[in-house]
Amino acid sequence: MAPPNTPAAKTERLMNLVMTLLATRRPLPKARIREIVEQYRTAPSTEAFDRMFERDKDDLRELGIPLVTEEITALFDDEPGYRIHQRDYALPDLALAPDELAVLGLAARTWSHAALAGPAAQALRKLKAVAGDADSQALVGIEPRLTTSEPGFAPLLEAYLDRAPVTFAYRRSATDEARVRHVQPWGMLSRSGRWYVTGQDTDRGEPRVFRLSRIEGQVRRTGKPGSYQPPTDHDPRAMLAADIPRDPAGTARVLVRTGHAHELRRQATGVTEAANGWQLLDLPYADRERLAGDLASLGTSVRVVAPAEVVDATRAVLTAAAAAHPTRGGQSGGGGEPGNGGVS
Repeated sequence: MAPPNTPAAKTERLMNLVMTLLATRRPLPKARIREIVEQYRTAPSTEAFDRMFERDKDDLRELGIPLVTEEITALFDDEPGYRIHQRDYALPDLALAPDELAVLGLAARTWSHAALAGPAAQALRKLKAVAGDADSQALVGIEPRLTTSEPGFAPLLEAYLDRAPVTFAYRRSATDEARVRHVQPWGMLSRSGRWYVTGQDTDRGEPRVFRLSRIEGQVRRTGKPGSYQPPTDHDPRAMLAADIPRDPAGTARVLVRTGHAHELRRQATGVTEAANGWQLLDLPYADRERLAGDLASLGTSVRVVAPAEVVDATRAVLTAAAAAHPTRGGQSGGGGEPGNGGVS
């Protein structure tokens, strides 16, 4: 009777194989391994056992388990033996200094999204168990966050990990009409506070980059896990860098309250004093949608003066935000001239 071919049965077989090869003091030939590991013993034929054993060896090595082939004795030079050395298999003792553990804790707390917060916290608990707790006073006041507020993040991450194709409605800009896309996710990454998914757009037959904040509605799977494999040489960061223009498309003129929007000030090529506690900044930009999102996020601390395309794009972002929060849409930004709101 053949052994069951299920993920649980395979996991149990691999664990039994690892324990057998760890426990032996000398390399074991295949015939002896077949006698010891029950799942191999029930293989219907020698050929079936050989195929199963070869696959299991490859799986263990792919997992990083150091299975080695050694000569059994000088009398059996034509038959290799197998074993796993304890010294190569065991992890070294961890000796993390308090500040090192504090940095790891900081990295774990960075993930605020539920889909990743659990695994990060679990990894941190395991580190504390072997290395001690972090200094409670270390890095006080530093609390970074990788926010993933886009509803499509979790289903896209799961589809990417499962190699499952998806479909979603996508708009190329704040004013563009949403169109249905069918995508094989190849990678996910964050840049400048925004999340992107790279992959094959099967409707267009070419690789594309999609910003998660431009996805509307639900992300739905259209195929089974393992339906495709990303190219082995795929580099999401290089693909994103090639997709986003590097050369400035223009210069925006933005009024900023004195003492506010320091990140914008670092990007400005010119600063001019204006009336009533405002300053006029000249901001080079390559992507007006990206700039509009940054400006809208600063609320009443900024006012966009020119050009018209940046004014319109920022107004579209603010209008969408007001529509999503109707109870807050009528609130005034307050403050003195040159006026309230984010656009002129």
